[in-house]
Amino acid sequence: MGKIHPPEYFKQKYAVDEVQYTCDIAKVLSAKSPSVLLTLRGVNTDSGSVCREASFEGISQFSVNNTLLHPEIVECRVFKTDMELEVLRYTNRISSEAHKEVMKAARIGMKEYELESVFLNYCYARGGMRHSSYTCICGSGDNSSVLHYGHAGAPNDKTLVDGDMCLFDMGGEYYCYGSDITCSFPANGKFTADQRAIYEAVLKSSRAVMNAVKPGVLWPDMHRLAERVILEELTKTGILKGNVEDMIKAHMGAVFMPHGLGHFLGIDVHDVGGYPEGVDRIDLPGLKSLRTARALQERMVLTIEPGVYFIDHVLDQALANPAQSCFINSQVLQRFRGFGGVRIEDDIAVTANGMELLTCVPRTVDEIEAFMAEAKDQGKTFSQVVLSQQL
Repeated sequence: MGKIHPPEYFKQKYAVDEVQYTCDIAKVLSAKSPSVLLTLRGVNTDSGSVCREASFEGISQFSVNNTLLHPEIVECRVFKTDMELEVLRYTNRISSEAHKEVMKAARIGMKEYELESVFLNYCYARGGMRHSSYTCICGSGDNSSVLHYGHAGAPNDKTLVDGDMCLFDMGGEYYCYGSDITCSFPANGKFTADQRAIYEAVLKSSRAVMNAVKPGVLWPDMHRLAERVILEELTKTGILKGNVEDMIKAHMGAVFMPHGLGHFLGIDVHDVGGYPEGVDRIDLPGLKSLRTARALQERMVLTIEPGVYFIDHVLDQALANPAQSCFINSQVLQRFRGFGGVRIEDDIAVTANGMELLTCVPRTVDEIEAFMAEAKDQGKTFSQVVLSQQL
């Protein structure tokens, strides 16, 4: 396993006050005569998982409290230090560049996993990120409407087809700190009129939230704002009809965005602290999927990730529900069956007066089309040079 470093090595590396070997834990603690040992045990309100409590041979001789520490550590993780923010800026910078490499490389006929490998290779080769924050979601065509596509049962193995919309949700991890970025773009680099309409609806929703974010704002209100903008834009496209206020009462937002607006980000991609004591989950469509319902405070780091998806099962339920079907223009909706979905996800840090955008990728339709066109032109130029050299 290699050299065993002395305690001084770890004191310097991690900037801590004291280092001991784990085999000496009972002896060292006994010498300190602690009145109580605080061990970490509690429920992650996001996943429902329970922390595995620390234990060691000889712990029975000590008084142990396993409830006091967990809420304190959770709150420490919610609010990021300057050093933590610097690492999160780094993860976002590298992951943003990796997403741009994916856009450059995308071609009709490629497999989704080929573009996943482009992302992972860049993060590791250029950023030293050995791990990704989560399993990459690389959905093209109808797969882009599968919120957690990319798992073993749907392993990013579809071939990109002309006319597909791509939704690539990927983030690199550095020293345990994650990133979580989603880029949506047409596989051929050129938006159709329908793709542009849906994409710009989501982008407008995203930017409305960013403009509203500041300390004191309630996260559920940000979700409601995102839904409202999406419903207004879908009405303009003709997919929906009627009064937006009435649509909100009928929970139409959750038909097209059945997930929450975003989540805390840090050591976990869905970080802890979303529902501390006194903060309750809102049991309504869409809102119940929020991973936090807290008021925003400075130094919180979150994702903003509105989306619009055309999921047959969800759409069929809405069409069968008279309270919702009255808002749907079935003929126009039929045109979007098989469209997939669009999600735009950025990572932000709440500041004293607003927010800092950590993610940096092409976002407008014009930016994406120009960026992908330039990449294709560069690829053609390179191919022509190689061909002329061969001749």
